[in-house]
Amino acid sequence: MEIRIITLLSIIFIGLTSANAEMTVIQQANNDEAETAKQNALINPQNVDFSKCNASFEMNTEKLFYLTISAINANNFEIEEIQSKMGYILFRAVNKSFLASISNIDDSHSMLKITPADNVYFFPYGIVYNIFYYIDLNKSESLEEKMF
Repeated sequence: MEIRIITLLSIIFIGLTSANAEMTVIQQANNDEAETAKQNALINPQNVDFSKCNASFEMNTEKLFYLTISAINANNFEIEEIQSKMGYILFRAVNKSFLASISNIDDSHSMLKITPADNVYFFPYGIVYNIFYYIDLNKSESLEEKMF
C-alpha cells in the first residue's frame, strides 16, 4: 500500500514540476513576443503623434543644442545643416529629413521638437525616441571642450 502512495505522490510531483516548467517556457515566450513588439514599434514606420515629437528638458538651450547634435551623431544619422543662432538642426535618418528645433522655456528649461521636414508623420518612432533617450542619459554630463 505504501509503495502505491509513494508512486502516486511521485507521479503528481513530476506532473507538477513539468507543468511549472511548461508555464515558465510559455511566460518566456510571451515576454519575448512583447519585447519583439516593442522593438518593432520603434523600427517600423508608423503614424507618430505630434505630441510624441516634443520633449522639455531641465537645461539651458545651449546644452540641449549640443546634446541634440551628439545624439544625432551617436545614432549615425546624417547632419545636413546646423544653425546655432536659430537653434535648429536638419538631419537625415532612414532616407527622410527631420528638423530638430530647440527653444527656450525659461533660464533652466528648454524644449526640443523633432519633426519630419515634409510634415508627413509616418516614420519609425525610434528616430525620435533614441534622441530623447540619449539626451536623458547624458543630461547630467557637463559641457567641456575636448581637443583630440
